[in-house]
Amino acid sequence: MIALTSFEERLIAEIPALRRYGRVLCRDREAAEDLVQDSVERALRHRHMWRRPGNFRAWLFRIMHNVHANDVRWRARRPQAVAFEDGHGGAEAPTQELRAEVGQALAAFDQLGDDHRQLLVLIGIEGFSYREAARILSLPEGTVMSRMSRARERLLDVMAGQARDRLRRIK
Repeated sequence: MIALTSFEERLIAEIPALRRYGRVLCRDREAAEDLVQDSVERALRHRHMWRRPGNFRAWLFRIMHNVHANDVRWRARRPQAVAFEDGHGGAEAPTQELRAEVGQALAAFDQLGDDHRQLLVLIGIEGFSYREAARILSLPEGTVMSRMSRARERLLDVMAGQARDRLRRIK
């Protein structure tokens, strides 16, 4: 058996979080798994670039974000493939109230823009600070704070079924 280094052990421990973030970025399980694999591979190849006192998780999420951004740019230059099958399996309908609420929350989450979904996952689920999320996404911290505020507001609006019209009334 091969002994793992502390770097590899820490990397393995972060894979579930990377999978969650990959699902948000890709919105497809198989594409997310490919993204995780590409990100882990890049982290292993560039392990010498990690600064020891830095935040290891944030470094991994930044790698994933950059790999995803590169992939999106690459796909934008290529013609889109058309799937012949519907990718949705035979998911069973929720039978309990909690499942229904979770389904509604996920549907509302799915209606948000990519920027809002990414921030909600990074800050709300993965527990990154605004500063860390700003570094991961290469954005100013103030931009992250305002987008996060709008993301929360929009999610609550969609979940309540009362999406407000953003136009002002003039009397």
